[in-house]
Amino acid sequence: MNLTGEGKAAVAQIIDLARDHKLDIAGGKVRRTSSRFCLGVEHGDYNGTELFGVGTDRFIWLAYKPNGANRVRLFSANFAGDGVVDFELGKIPEPKSPEIADTWARFPYGADYILRREGIALTKGIDAVVFGNIPGGGMSRSASLSLNLIASMLDANGIEIEDGMRIVDLAQAVENDYIGSPCGKLDQIMILFAREGMGTHYNPAARTIEYVPLGEGASDFRIMVMDTGTVRPGLEKSTYKVRRAECEELVRIAQKGGFDISCLADIRDEKLYKEVMAKYKEQYPNLCDRLKYIFAAQNRFYEMLAAWKQGDVARVGAIFRADGLGLRDDYKISGPELETMCDIARTVEGVLGERMLGGGDKGAAGALVLAESSAELAGAVETAYRRSHPAYGDKQAVHTCRVVDGMVILDGVV
Repeated sequence: MNLTGEGKAAVAQIIDLARDHKLDIAGGKVRRTSSRFCLGVEHGDYNGTELFGVGTDRFIWLAYKPNGANRVRLFSANFAGDGVVDFELGKIPEPKSPEIADTWARFPYGADYILRREGIALTKGIDAVVFGNIPGGGMSRSASLSLNLIASMLDANGIEIEDGMRIVDLAQAVENDYIGSPCGKLDQIMILFAREGMGTHYNPAARTIEYVPLGEGASDFRIMVMDTGTVRPGLEKSTYKVRRAECEELVRIAQKGGFDISCLADIRDEKLYKEVMAKYKEQYPNLCDRLKYIFAAQNRFYEMLAAWKQGDVARVGAIFRADGLGLRDDYKISGPELETMCDIARTVEGVLGERMLGGGDKGAAGALVLAESSAELAGAVETAYRRSHPAYGDKQAVHTCRVVDGMVILDGVV
């Protein structure tokens, strides 16, 4: 793929940084991985639901070249204070150790650790520079980086893994097993398999991907991401970890009570749902609220998928909004800044639906917006969000996104 506009500027910055930090990437490759926008079911991956989303045009760019040694040397434009991350292959800090908690180096360390653990011992190190413009929270920056590092380190060593789901598993393991972040597979799947102009439908039971075009006659709309300017500390330090544990606890309780389920997504029949709620609602009200959201969102999912195929964007937006209310009121995973963004969006005519994105607490909210209303929404956020949260007024941003391929190699740029 050839470079245009923002990509050219990103790569020019990468080349300058490589020179400044004496990293040799001349003649190497640039791999670009996207962000993602989930249309359903948010928080459904670790609960076993089907998933649907698109890749979006906020990216991680990684320029790399084998360096003829067994060392990895990387510099991040986004975390310049960490300097050059330099380590010998196979000699890295222990998983989940305190020394990796606050450095971005935990991601390349984790890629090396997981590949080696899985019997894929790297022998060729790389020099690399990474730059990204994915907001920190809600658009899957960590998944994009993990996928990029895994794919680039494999490529530099001449190792091919054709099974995309295997790459997803490896990238998830970087976060789960090395960093200690309890993420599911939603982010990795929606990025790695994303295709320009297409929705990606994942069926976990069969581990299959289906590409779904938006139906003919759909209204011209935009995907907009409203970054609150807040910093999310990571899933391992957030309410996400608590919610996941709560869902798993309810599954264990129900199993002990004689219900034949392995995850909350197995409770999709209304009769079974009512039986579980009747038995546990009084004793475990919070846990049952989590089930209430998953049950409703899972049932809305198939309606949303049908509306997408029919080009009924207004209906897709209405379901997106209903999911947001469920995430706020039943799953209780949102936050005040995220809900301010949603409140602002609901005041703008032409906003079809809005909700928080990603792990929750902080980060970004998203909206589906008729094209003619996108500028009005951006202006409303600029004015009203500053007034509501002045501490973040100069950090907030609104991104209008295109649907793009999830992972590409850019041609002839270094």
